Amino acid sequence: MTENSKCAQCRREGTKLFLKGDRCFGTKCAIVKRNFAPGVHGPSANKRSKLTDYGKQLREKQAAKRSYVLRERQFSNYVAKAVKKRTNTEDHLIALLESRLDNVVYRLGYGVSRIAARQLVGHGFIFVNGKKVDIPSYQVDVGDIITINPTKVNRKLVNEVKERIKSKEVPGWLNLAKDKLEAKVLSVPKLEVAERGFDVKTIIEYYSR
Repeated sequence: MTENSKCAQCRREGTKLFLKGDRCFGTKCAIVKRNFAPGVHGPSANKRSKLTDYGKQLREKQAAKRSYVLRERQFSNYVAKAVKKRTNTEDHLIALLESRLDNVVYRLGYGVSRIAARQLVGHGFIFVNGKKVDIPSYQVDVGDIITINPTKVNRKLVNEVKERIKSKEVPGWLNLAKDKLEAKVLSVPKLEVAERGFDVKTIIEYYSR
C-alpha cells in the first residue's frame, strides 16, 4: 500500500482513517487539503451524491475495514463470529477487532499507525506474557501483559517509543506503565472505543442482507 493510496482511501470514505500516523493530525492530511473523492476532474466532478441505504452500509463497512487494515475475508469472518454470539453482537465485533495484537500495539502508541504496529509485531518486537508473538491477528485476553522483546530493544527504539507515548491517550481498557513500556489488558474493549465511532449496527446489517 503506497502513501498516496492511503490518502485516497480516506478521501473515498470522506473521513480520516488514520493510516499515516501523525500526518493525519496535521495540515498536510489529505482530508484537510482535498476533502473530496479521488478523481482526475477535481471536487466539482466528485460531489458526494446521496447514498441509498445499501450505499451507506457499504461505505461504513469499507471505512471500518480499511481503518483496521483488514482484507474483506478477514473482516467478514470477524462479523460472522460476532453474529454467532446473538447477544451484544456490536460489542463483540469491536472486542474482536480491538483485541488484535497489532491494534493493541497501535493503541499503546508503540506504532504510529496500525500498519507500523503490524510490522513491529510481524518482526518479532512484541512479547505477550513474556513470550514472543509475531502474529498480528493474535487475540489478547484480559490480564495479558504486553512488552517489547528485550532482544530487539535498542536505545533508539526505546527513546522513540517513549517520546511518542508522552502525549498518547491510552484507552481505559489498557494500562500502560510508560517508564517500563509495559502494558496490561484490564478489560474487554467496548463499542465506545471504536475508531471514529463506526456505526457497527449498519455494518452488521450490510452482512445480514
